[in-house]
This record gives sequence, structure tokens and C-alpha cells, in this order.
Amino acid sequence: MKQIIVEESYQSGYEYALVCQMGKDFDEDFKPDLTPQQMLKMGIFAGNYFKQVPKEFPSDWFDGVVLSDKANPELNYFKVKASQPLAEWQRKGWIYFEDPLGWFLWYCRYYCGRRIPAEDARQIKRWKAMSRHISQLKNNCQVGDYSCRPRQRQALLHWAYDSTKM
Repeated sequence: MKQIIVEESYQSGYEYALVCQMGKDFDEDFKPDLTPQQMLKMGIFAGNYFKQVPKEFPSDWFDGVVLSDKANPELNYFKVKASQPLAEWQRKGWIYFEDPLGWFLWYCRYYCGRRIPAEDARQIKRWKAMSRHISQLKNNCQVGDYSCRPRQRQALLHWAYDSTKM
């Protein structure tokens, strides 16, 4: 078991243990299409989810990834804005102490091997709720027609669903 001490701009002094192998032992209901590395390389969160490369994650996740101090939708895979500001996530109660940047930070840590059973269940439930967008794409768009519902496609990428195959 490896202990991680977080000293980042988004969180300092937080500690957690990696109790599973990276990319292994996921909850049986959680089957993301994309790894955090794939998501970052494709282009998510307008380049400004992380302002700098976090030391707590493998540096190769960020090879070739452009990070930005300001949201730049051109850095997104579908070149559209598809997320709400962090302040809105906080207002809605979606942000918890363990992961002050929200779902993607949770997913990065979960992927690396951290487990917090109650929080994992909450986040997996939120991830599963995004499947309604898949139905909307399938019912309204031709496979591969990226001009159809690009914001929904980008939002799905933010939740580890590969909307490039829909």
C-alpha cells in the first residue's frame, strides 16, 4: 500500500492510500470507456481543470497536454464549452473535501487505486446518470456525426464515456 501526500495548488496536506493496482479492481458497476490519460490527451475541461501538472499522478498522463489558466474551448476535443465553473459545482453540493475539483479528480485517484467506499458509490452513481446523454445521442445523431450535439459529446468525454464512437 502506497501513501500519497497531496501538495498541489488545489489541495494541500491531504493524504490517501493506494489500496488497489492502477486501473484495476473497479466496482462492477463502473466501466468507463476512457482512462484519465486518454481523456486528458483527447482534450477535456477546456484545458484548465488542472492549472499545472499534478505531482500526485503519473507525469506521462500529461505528455502533449496543453494546460491553461483560463478556459479555452479550443482545447476541448469538440472545440465547445461543455462544463460549468467550479463555483457552480460547489453551489450544487457536488464537491466534497476529498476531491475539491470534483468528479475527474475523484476518477484520477480512483483509477490510481484510492478507494473510499461511500464516496466511490456516490461518484459512480453520478457517472451512471450521464448515460441519459448517450441515449439522446443515439436517438438524435448519426454515428460519427460530430456536428450533432457537440456539447453533449464533450460532456460525455468529461465523464469518461467515449462519445467519438457514438
